[in-house]
Amino acid sequence: MDVNETITWLDQWFDRLIEEKAYLSDLDQKIGDGDHGNNMARGAVATKEALESKQPADVSALFMTVAQTLMSKIGGASGPLYGSAFLAMATTAKNSEDLADIFAAGLDKIQQRGKAEPGEKTMVDMWHPAVEALKANNLNQEILDEASTKTTKLKATKGRASYYGERSIGEPDPGAESSKFLFEALIKANA
Repeated sequence: MDVNETITWLDQWFDRLIEEKAYLSDLDQKIGDGDHGNNMARGAVATKEALESKQPADVSALFMTVAQTLMSKIGGASGPLYGSAFLAMATTAKNSEDLADIFAAGLDKIQQRGKAEPGEKTMVDMWHPAVEALKANNLNQEILDEASTKTTKLKATKGRASYYGERSIGEPDPGAESSKFLFEALIKANA
């Protein structure tokens, strides 16, 4: 993907985050502190503005701008997690154009930063199957929907949602859902 294609994809994600702000915050009120939608939308608006003013030279620089903006504008755990992912993606994009490699680096950094593994009801439960699908060159909506359903059925054992214990079972994870929007935008951009 070149800079323009990547901006198109990210713009679709940012627009979706803004559009679904209330939905994501509603999910977060059930098993978190209720601010995920507002935080992600604020980060989306700020990142769109940053990309419009900076005109990154390449995909690596673009991801770096996304990383820095998300880290500075999104509160809670999401800013550092998404920011760290895009930071790792920026580094990998310097040497590779392979989306699977780029996203695998992002996933690795999320797992390191959040100390999370698949099955703990976090955004990792969306990123992991999406990255595996990218490696197999078959990322599609069905895989994302299946990951969302599986994550919803899990009991949260990481982060603020873990305080809800059994009550977290049956509730979608807000971070997994905002990540689902990221990968849905990627599918749409590559269609």
